[in-house]
Amino acid sequence: MSIDLNNLPSHVAFILDGNGRWAEKRKLSRSAGHDEGLRTIKKIVKDACDLGIKYLTLYVFSTENWKRTQDEVGFLMNLIHIHLRNELAFYKENEIKLNHLGDISALPKNIQKDIIDAMDDTKAFNKMTVNLAINYGGRDEILRGIKKLFKEKNNLDDFSEKDFSEYLDMKESPDVDLVIRTGGEQRLSNFLLWHVPYAEFIYSDTLWPDYTKEEFYKHIEEFQHRNRRFGSEKSRK
Repeated sequence: MSIDLNNLPSHVAFILDGNGRWAEKRKLSRSAGHDEGLRTIKKIVKDACDLGIKYLTLYVFSTENWKRTQDEVGFLMNLIHIHLRNELAFYKENEIKLNHLGDISALPKNIQKDIIDAMDDTKAFNKMTVNLAINYGGRDEILRGIKKLFKEKNNLDDFSEKDFSEYLDMKESPDVDLVIRTGGEQRLSNFLLWHVPYAEFIYSDTLWPDYTKEEFYKHIEEFQHRNRRFGSEKSRK
């Protein structure tokens, strides 16, 4: 491995794309693809934790995903429920703190409880934070933040970007350094619109269930060769 452990991205975000197509290629149900994709999530979380990544954000279920069939949405909700219940020991064992991004109020009551319980049970850990974006949309996050802001503030003359970040879902995590999207598509899909102003983007043709530790580490190496200027003319040495 030629990864420079002193130059890791602090925050990596994944757009997990390709579960359905993975299943269709194998003449399986889309549900089978989501099931396999969940196994990949666990593996990549462990790989990221072992490498030393401090923050990992996973786009699990978007605000637009409600448009899918009732059967598929129901299966996804049950899969999230099972994961949060069955894998809590995994997160505890690896000292991983869980956080939720998105509008929790629109989720089924049992999922709300699962998320709150998982966050409460892991809140003391600091080895890595995993942000699970469930019923999440970038525009929705900003809009909810604005609504909370106007309930509390009358004067915004001295209000800063940093101040506004406190009203968003991911106030405890730094801006994203690297966004990886699997599945061959090259778009942001309403993901973390506020948090990726200077993120590097890597697009992979690999369908999410086939994504491996080896490809993940390859993408980390690619990130380390990017010239990140953050708007300045001076190149990073």
